[in-house]
Amino acid sequence: MNGKTEIEAGPLDTVKLVAAALILIAGIAGYYLYPDESVLLRVGGVVAALIVALLVAFQSTQGKELWRFIQGSRVELRKVVWPNQQETLQTTLMVFVFVLILGVFFWLLDKGLVWITRFLTGQGG
Repeated sequence: MNGKTEIEAGPLDTVKLVAAALILIAGIAGYYLYPDESVLLRVGGVVAALIVALLVAFQSTQGKELWRFIQGSRVELRKVVWPNQQETLQTTLMVFVFVLILGVFFWLLDKGLVWITRFLTGQGG
């Protein structure tokens, strides 16, 4: 046992998730069903439908578990030690140098293989 309890989702949770999906689909359908309306108004409708769908989905058991996961991720994100500007610059420069070195290496390898192939097939001129 890992100490974690599994919460079973009931039929009401399925209804909530289906309702959330239908709300979102209705918002997207409304965007296309009213092409004569302002784009700002249509996008606002889609955004409103998305917000309502998320609110409905987060009322289900799966939605609540997802929200707990998001909160836990935010806590873990605060624990990350981010590199300072100098470390970021040094790492970026190292990546560029290695990409340049590997690019030249593969270019030389390609030229060498082309030369060998032409030599072996007698197509070199």
